[in-house]
Amino acid sequence: MSESHLLDLTELACGYEGQAVVQDLNLHLKAGDIGCLLGSSGCGKTTTLRAIAGFEPVHSGQITLAGEVISRPGFTLAPEKRRIGMVFQDYALFPHLSVAENVAFGIRKHPEQARITEEMLELVNLGALGQRMPHELSGGQQQRVALARALAPEPQLLLLDEPFSNLDGELRRRLSQEVREILKSRGTSAILVTHDQDEAFAVSDQVGVFRQGRLEQWDSPHDLYHFPLTPFVASFIGQGYFIRGQQIDATSVQTGLGILGSHSPRAAAPGSAVDVLLRPDDIAYAPDSLLKAKVTRRTFQGATTLYRLQLPDGGQLEALFPSYADHREGEEVGISVANRHLLTFAAA
Repeated sequence: MSESHLLDLTELACGYEGQAVVQDLNLHLKAGDIGCLLGSSGCGKTTTLRAIAGFEPVHSGQITLAGEVISRPGFTLAPEKRRIGMVFQDYALFPHLSVAENVAFGIRKHPEQARITEEMLELVNLGALGQRMPHELSGGQQQRVALARALAPEPQLLLLDEPFSNLDGELRRRLSQEVREILKSRGTSAILVTHDQDEAFAVSDQVGVFRQGRLEQWDSPHDLYHFPLTPFVASFIGQGYFIRGQQIDATSVQTGLGILGSHSPRAAAPGSAVDVLLRPDDIAYAPDSLLKAKVTRRTFQGATTLYRLQLPDGGQLEALFPSYADHREGEEVGISVANRHLLTFAAA
């Protein structure tokens, strides 16, 4: 384990009833960082979280926490001995206990239980609600209680399993930002599981994209978006379309949009077919441009409008234009390429 790593998953395979769901997983979380396991349902992210928590054994490889092996084939350190906190999707509060009693549940024998409980409630902005019962709170307040309860024993690592999925959009966005601020203020390391990209990017320092039980890429949100390593990550993260092109040399490609600058995770040979990733922010509104595209769909978003466009060669792309550029389906619009260094992959 690196000195700066709190959590290491090495060549990990895990699953249920002898069936491997996750395979060949290598993941490293630095102390104080917030990581996220991102992917669609059934991709292995929750299985990984349960293995880290100690709820599922590992088939091969190992899990190391703060330099101690906590899981390997034939050995699983009990969950209660791992100094790992959990925040669940359904909050899992005790309905017969008050808010303060819920927070204090994991530190009942601590000599400073009352002080820590009060401190945790203040931390999550519920200082005046300690005597309330869980059913008297909103969903966002209940999630704050669950977070305070998980943080009270000062875990080495906090695991959050789809913690905001039961909340409405704006509350979900606001609470995710609050949770990040709380964790960062305490220097608490955490792993979040979600299928929501906006949530993953808002909360996390590192994000892992899962596909069918394998980790495709573990990287910062910025680098996942701008420097995806595989076509799957490129298409999964953000919005975007691939158009076909032909590699000219190491830094340029011929496309239906003309000759464009390009870069690739793996260099393509000159003359070979490539797929060029175009995101909506790569295309600029240019009314006087000779390059035209036909509007096939439009989605008004207030300050901007998202257009689905068809190129003369049949290629599809999306573009964000200022909302004053009011074009209807079937119209042709002038466009230009704003990004001069587009990402390409060898054609499938």
